[in-house]
Amino acid sequence: MELNRETFAQAPPLELTVRVGCEIIYETSADTPALVIFKPRQDEFQSIRQESMLFEPELPTTEFEDDHQNIVYRLTLRPGLNTIRYDAIVKVPSLAEDFAWVDKPVLPYLLPASILRYTLPSRYCDSDKLLNFAWEHFGHLEHGIPRIQGICQWLHDNIEYRTLSGDPSLSAFGVIERGYGVCRDLAHAAVALCRTFNLPARYVSGYVPDIGFQDPGTPNDFHAYCEVFLGGRWQIFDARYNTPRIGRIRIAAGYDAVNCAFTTFYGQANLKQFDVWAYQVNPGGVRIGDPVDLSKRLCGTSELIRPSHCVANHAIL
Repeated sequence: MELNRETFAQAPPLELTVRVGCEIIYETSADTPALVIFKPRQDEFQSIRQESMLFEPELPTTEFEDDHQNIVYRLTLRPGLNTIRYDAIVKVPSLAEDFAWVDKPVLPYLLPASILRYTLPSRYCDSDKLLNFAWEHFGHLEHGIPRIQGICQWLHDNIEYRTLSGDPSLSAFGVIERGYGVCRDLAHAAVALCRTFNLPARYVSGYVPDIGFQDPGTPNDFHAYCEVFLGGRWQIFDARYNTPRIGRIRIAAGYDAVNCAFTTFYGQANLKQFDVWAYQVNPGGVRIGDPVDLSKRLCGTSELIRPSHCVANHAIL
C-alpha cells in the first residue's frame, strides 16, 4: 500500500478555519467542452466542513477522479457568459508544514509503481535537459531534504518572480534559461531538478492563505508548488515562498501543470472575470454564501490566531 500524507499516522489537530473558493466567468460563442478542477480532497490535513458549487447557466456536469486522484468536473460551456463558482470552509492544522518532513529518500527500485512514474521527465518538467545543470549546482549536497532545500533556495534566489509573465509553452529548462517566471514556473523547475536525482516529485496546485505572514492586502490566486516523495509519503516544498506555510490546501497534483489546470478547454473561451479567495476566518462568524469580505480575515498578520482567540470558537461547522 502506498504510504503518503493521506495515511500519515500522527496527523495534528485541525485547529484553524480557512475559507477558500473562486468565481470565474468565461464567455464563449459556441458550445465548448471543458474540464474544471477546483475542489480539494479530504484528508487528515484538510477537512471540508461546508462547500457549495455553482455552474451557470444550469450546465450539466459530471464528476470523475483522474489517474492522479484529482477530482475533475466535465461540462460544456454554452454560448454567452458562463459562471463557475466554488466556496468552502476547510479545517487545517495550525502547524507549519515542515513539522511532517521526514528525510528518508527511497531508492528507485523500492518505490511503489504508482510513485516511480514521478521520477520521469514530462512535458513541462523536462528533467532530462537539466541533468548537467543539476549535478553541477546541487550534486555536492546531501541527498534528501538538504538537496531539495538547496534546489528551492537557488530557484528562490535566482529566478525572479514576475507577475503576469507566465508562458504556457515554457518548460523548466526554459524557465531557468530565461531567469524569471510565476509560481507555475518555479514549481516546474523544482520538480524537474528533483527528478534529475531520482527523487519522485510532482506538481501541485492549491489555495495558500497568509496565515502567520505580515502580508495584508495580497490578492489571492491559485498557487503552484511541489511535493517530493520521502520516507514513504509526499512532503511539501515551495521555491516561490521558500518558507514553510500554515494552512495550505491542496487541490490537485500531477506530472506538471497539464494535470492541474483549473480549466482545460476543447475550443475557445474568453476569460471575463477571475476571483480567488483563501483566508483564515472565525469558525462561528463566516459561512459559505456570505459575501467575500477580507475585513473578516484573521490572517495577513505575523500573529497566528488560534481558536482560543476567536469569539464563538466553540461553533461546530
